[in-house]
Amino acid sequence: MIDKAKIKVVKRTDVPDVKRKRKAKGQRTLPRQIVNNVTEWVTDLKQRKSDETKAALDLLFSSRPEPSES
Repeated sequence: MIDKAKIKVVKRTDVPDVKRKRKAKGQRTLPRQIVNNVTEWVTDLKQRKSDETKAALDLLFSSRPEPSES
């Protein structure tokens, strides 16, 4: 004879009341702070590159003639 595993039927009234643990507020703010920091870094990098490009173009196309070396 084959021994089959018995299946236990659990009714809702038999299940102990298990409450879910809530995450602390600090766990949620940490990822937001990381995202904000990275966003600020990217914004600063874009601004700095834009300023450098503008300064280079102003230097390249300046209207004042530079003395030649001869």
